[in-house]
Amino acid sequence: MEFSDLIRTGRAQAKLLRGPEAPPLRGTLCLTGHHLLLSPGPQATSELWLLLLRSVDSIEKRVASDSGTITLRCKDLRVLQLEIEGVEASLDIARSIEALSSLESVITSFPFFYRPKGLRLGDAWHFHPPERYYKRVARETNAWRLSEVNEDFSVCPSYPRAVIVPRSVDDGALARSARFRQGGRFPVLSYHHAPSGTVLVRSSQPLTGPQKRRCAEDEELLRAVLAGARPGARGFIVDTRSSQAAKQARMTGGGTEAKTAYPGWKRLHRPLERGQPLQESFVRLVEACGDPQQSTDSWLRRLEGCCWLAHVKEALSTACLAAQGMEREGACILVHGAEGTDSTLLVTSLAQLILDPLSRTMAGFQELVEREWIQAGHPFQLRCAHSAFSHARPKHEAPTFLLFLDCVWQLGRQFPLSLEFGEGLLLALFEHAYASPFGTFLCNSEKERCLCEVRTRTHSLWSGLNQPKEQRKLRNPLYAPNPLAIWPSVELQSLRLWQGLFLRWIRPPEPSEVAWEKVWQIVTDKEKTKLSQPTVSASEPQL
Repeated sequence: MEFSDLIRTGRAQAKLLRGPEAPPLRGTLCLTGHHLLLSPGPQATSELWLLLLRSVDSIEKRVASDSGTITLRCKDLRVLQLEIEGVEASLDIARSIEALSSLESVITSFPFFYRPKGLRLGDAWHFHPPERYYKRVARETNAWRLSEVNEDFSVCPSYPRAVIVPRSVDDGALARSARFRQGGRFPVLSYHHAPSGTVLVRSSQPLTGPQKRRCAEDEELLRAVLAGARPGARGFIVDTRSSQAAKQARMTGGGTEAKTAYPGWKRLHRPLERGQPLQESFVRLVEACGDPQQSTDSWLRRLEGCCWLAHVKEALSTACLAAQGMEREGACILVHGAEGTDSTLLVTSLAQLILDPLSRTMAGFQELVEREWIQAGHPFQLRCAHSAFSHARPKHEAPTFLLFLDCVWQLGRQFPLSLEFGEGLLLALFEHAYASPFGTFLCNSEKERCLCEVRTRTHSLWSGLNQPKEQRKLRNPLYAPNPLAIWPSVELQSLRLWQGLFLRWIRPPEPSEVAWEKVWQIVTDKEKTKLSQPTVSASEPQL
């Protein structure tokens, strides 16, 4: 089907209302296969307004005698209103937006057509391969190797081609272990903590079932994890399900690691919400933030009732538990829930931010997101199909990645000097995860990206974000490298609503945001002063 077949009316006169802080725009509204454009006309001082249709989450339409109003609720939480001349034109444009914003085909999405100036196809896709992180691990220990057992994605369709595994376990044993784990997600290295010589490993649940099946190769793999750490190391299995949920999973073919089969490992249950309950929490929070007429009591009651900050607290608490086990108790940590593609990745990535100074740099954080979320098989296309406004609520949607970004924001607020990146990068990742001109967050796994040729036919988000003109918006001007672990306070009194995301389209900038921009200006002026000062040669006397 051609895009033109879905465009009933391509042009109309309209007025755009963008919120309380932005003046309205009047002009010609145009609809293309991927964008909604509003041209103010040759006499106007404002620039062309552009909206990626993929970012539309829901549409509401109302008609009057000779005009219509379309309300667009976007995935980045903006609410836009279009007042369009002509009833028929209004309805046609609304239906066209509904059709074009919900196309499911990956290869017809905008990233396959986006060709920005200054970027070349293929740039930055090579920035964060598994081999790069393995080189770092290899410098710290020889107990691990890079395996290509999954080169054709036949062992685990949601893993990348190469994974880091214990050196003493051969590929045949890995394949047999994969058959014992849900979705083939056998235990692989997530992070090596050099100071303690321990490791963070992730997987999916074992398929023990009601018969309490065992797998010798899976047991061998986890023994090798402990053997590759420091002598006498023990391990903790952090299960992100409740003990009751794990028991129920066993009745349907899943389960947990039996104590007798995995000596040296102790299981801890730290239930984290996922799926529909997490999505509902997100929706209720956005609804509460968008109601300007409510009383203070009502606002506080709704904020508590949505439980979003409670989810943030539990995620950070579980990550701290995993990090503490490695840093302070010298234990190896295996994290898994059921599938191992959601709360598992949330815990492993946050634990690394707490422990690893390199993960808190701009490049290191990008690598962490690429390695622990994108390459690790978080199903972005399923989880981020809609945001908080859609009336459709499929079971597979959940804002797990947004919860991760919120936890990172909490870390940055409590440790304002320890992260090289600022809120701007987190907001950009939120927006691009839900709707993006880049191909980085497309599909649900590396296998799907290979089938769709994403790496050769689309641009990488990292190449766009690492352009010099973008760095000012993304970097933390106060950053000072911190070689120590950062231990956040996870008490609810210490956690804050992320106003920069949930309220950014609703209220004017806060004094803290204005101050932040002034800090940037001071840092920039200081750098310009340094560059403008003449350098003193070695032969000249210095006072």
